[in-house]
Amino acid sequence: MRVFYTLHMSIKKHIPALLLLLAGAKVCTAQTPPTEKTAFQTSRAWMPEIDTRADIAIVYGVNGNPSDHDKKQTFENRVKSWQDEGYLTHFMTGIAWGSYEDYFLGNWDGKPHFDEGQVQQNGDTIWHGHNVPYIVPTDNYLEYFKDKVIKRVIDAGVTSIYLEEPEFWARSGYSESFKDEWKKFYGTSWKPQHESPENTWLANKLKYHLYYNALDKVSAFAKAYGKSKNLDIKVYVPTHSLINYSSWAIVSPEASLASLPGIDGYIAQVWTGTSREPVFYNGIKKERTFENAYLEYGSMVSMTKPTGRKMFFLTDPIEDRRKTWEDYKLNYQATFIGKLMYPSVDNYEVMPWPERIYTSPYSVAGSDEKILIPRDYSTQMQVMINTLNDMPRSDNSINGSDGIDVLLSNSLMFQRFPNHDGYDDPQLSNFYGLTLPLIKKGIPVGTVHMENLNTQGGLADTKVLVMTYANLKPTSPKDHEYLAKWVKDGGTLVFVGRDDDPFQEVQDWWNRDFDFKAPSGHLFKTLGVDPKENQEEYTAGKGKVYILRQNPKELVMQANGDGHYLDLLKQAYTKTGEKWVEKNNFHLQRGPYEIAAVLDESTSAQPLVIKGPVIDLFDPEIPLLESKKINPGEQALLYNLDGMKGKKPQVLATAARVTDEKITHDTYTFTSRSPVNTDNVMRIYLNKQPKSVGHTRENGEVIKGLPPQWDAKSHTLLVKFENQGAPVTTTITW
Repeated sequence: MRVFYTLHMSIKKHIPALLLLLAGAKVCTAQTPPTEKTAFQTSRAWMPEIDTRADIAIVYGVNGNPSDHDKKQTFENRVKSWQDEGYLTHFMTGIAWGSYEDYFLGNWDGKPHFDEGQVQQNGDTIWHGHNVPYIVPTDNYLEYFKDKVIKRVIDAGVTSIYLEEPEFWARSGYSESFKDEWKKFYGTSWKPQHESPENTWLANKLKYHLYYNALDKVSAFAKAYGKSKNLDIKVYVPTHSLINYSSWAIVSPEASLASLPGIDGYIAQVWTGTSREPVFYNGIKKERTFENAYLEYGSMVSMTKPTGRKMFFLTDPIEDRRKTWEDYKLNYQATFIGKLMYPSVDNYEVMPWPERIYTSPYSVAGSDEKILIPRDYSTQMQVMINTLNDMPRSDNSINGSDGIDVLLSNSLMFQRFPNHDGYDDPQLSNFYGLTLPLIKKGIPVGTVHMENLNTQGGLADTKVLVMTYANLKPTSPKDHEYLAKWVKDGGTLVFVGRDDDPFQEVQDWWNRDFDFKAPSGHLFKTLGVDPKENQEEYTAGKGKVYILRQNPKELVMQANGDGHYLDLLKQAYTKTGEKWVEKNNFHLQRGPYEIAAVLDESTSAQPLVIKGPVIDLFDPEIPLLESKKINPGEQALLYNLDGMKGKKPQVLATAARVTDEKITHDTYTFTSRSPVNTDNVMRIYLNKQPKSVGHTRENGEVIKGLPPQWDAKSHTLLVKFENQGAPVTTTITW
C-alpha cells in the first residue's frame, strides 16, 4: 500500500512546524513527498475512535458544526490535535449556512440579520439548524464571513479552504433581502416567481448569480489575505452534482465556478442520500443507486475536465435516512463502485463525519434501540477506504460503446420549481430519459457541460452528443456556434424534444435578440438544418443531425418507451464507424483492481464472472477466490493477484493504513493504524511461508491476534487483530 506521509512540511510552513516541535507535538518524519490524495471532514478534535489515517483531516467550522453540542475545543486546538497525530490539516465551512450565530444575533455589528435568511412564499425561513438559516449572501454577510471566518483560518496557518454547498433553494426568494438584491441586479422591482415562468427564470438566475458572486469575492479575498502573510491559499468548493441539485430543486453556480480564478478544485458530494433518489425507467419509479451515482460522478467529471482542476470524490458509509445497516452497506457499495468507474480521478474524501460513523449509535429501521456500526461493516469499510489510498489513475476505459454524451447546463436548475401551465418534469425524467436507457444497455454514457463548449477539451472525446431543451435552455447564441462548428467538422448531434414547455417563451436572447419562439430554432438555423415533420436525419457540413420530436421524459415514464430512441442512437453511432455493443455490465481495470457492476432491468439476467485469483474487497474476511460471480443488481471490487506490483513481500488488502515497510533477507516489518474498537484484517503476499508473526504497540505491548492463515497456492497470509487507534508494528519472519 502507498506509504503514508505523516506531516506536510513545505518551506513556507517551516515556522508553524517548528512551533509545534517546541510545543512538544509528536511530529513524525517522512520518507516520501507529501500526498493529498485522501481526506475526511470532521468537526471534532482527534480521538483514537476516529483515527481513519487518510492524508488530510479537514477540520470543520471555526465554531464547529451547527449540530455539535460540545463546542469546548477551539478551532485552533482542533487543528493542532490532528497535526499532532501526523495529519495534513485543511478547513471546511458552509458558505450558505453554518455556525454564524454571532452574525445573525447581532454580536458582530450590533444588528440582527435573521432577515437575510432564505424565505418561502408562505413567509417561513428555510433553516439548517437552530439559529442557522440558509443565507441570502448579501455584501454585509460576505464582509462578516471574510472577517470572522477566513482571516481566523489563515491566521491559524491553514492554507487549504473548502467553501461548502453554495445553495439557494428554488422554493425560496421571498425575503426582503432577496427583493433588495433583485432591485440591484435587475434595476426593477421584485416579481414573485410563482406568478409566471418568466419570474421563475429571473429569480433562479439571480440565485445562481448571488452565490457565484459570493464565491468569487470570498476566494479572491482568501488568496489576497494569504499572500499578505506569504501563504499560498487554495480554495475548493464541496458541492452536490448538478443532477442532484436539479432533482432536489436547489440553485448553485456549479459549472460556472470553473471560470473563477480563485477556485482550485472541488469535492463531488455524492453519496447514498443523493444517489438513491427514485427515478423513472420503463414506467417504474424506484431507487437505482448505482446508475444514479455513476451519472452524478460523471457530471462532476465533465464539469471540471477541461479545467484541469483537482477533484475529490466523496462517499459516505451511512446517511441521514433511517435504514438498516445492511441497506447502508449495499447502497454504499453501489456509490463506491460508481465513483471508481472514472479512472481519471484518484483523489477521494473517504467519509464525512467519522464521529457519527464510529461513535454514534444509530436509530436504524427495524429496531427500537440505537445500534453502533457493526464490526464486520466497519472492517469492510476500512478495507475499502484503504484501497482508495492505493487506487491509481488509469487510461483504461469502461468496456463497451463509449463516446456518447448528453449535454447539460446550469439552467437545468432553473425550471424545477414551481410548476407553470401544467409543465412538470417528475424526478428529473427529461434528463434520465436521455441517459438511463443507455446505461441499462451497458453503454457508458457521459455528460458534457454547455458552459465548457468553448474550451479545447469540451467535446474532444464525444462521438455522438445528445441534447434537449425540454429541461434546460442555452445561455448564449455562442453555445450554438460552438455546437454547429463541432457538427460541421464531423460531429453527430441528436436533438430530442417537442419544445412545448412554458420556459421556451421566457424573455431571453433567442426571442429578444432574435425572432425564434424556441431556442432550438436558432440552433437549427446555425446548423443550416430545416426540420421537416417526417424527417429525422440531416446533414450539416461533414456531420449529422438527428431530430426526435419526443420529450425525453416520455422515454422512461412509459413502459418500453425508449425503443425508437435507442434505434435512432444506434443508427447515429454506427454511422460514425463505431460498434454498438449492448450488455448488462460495466467493467473497468485500474492497476490490480477489478471494478464491476452488473445491471438489472438490462439485456439479460446472466451474472458476470471474473476469473481469479482475486481478493474480494467487499467481504470483511477478504477471501481469496478462484473466480467471482456478480449477479444483476450487484457490484464488486476485487484485487487481482496477477496485477500485483512485483513479487516482493507486500500488504495487498488491509483494514488499517500501512507505513514504514522494511524488508530484509528473512523479515518483513511494517506499521499499521486504524480506529480503536475496530477489527483489522490483512492479506499479505510473502515469498515463503512464515515461521512467526507478531504484533506490538510502540511501548512494546504485545497485541494478540487470531492465528494467521497461510495459503500456499497464492503465497498469501491472512492476519487479524484488533486496531488500537495507535501504531501497531507487525513483524514476520521466515
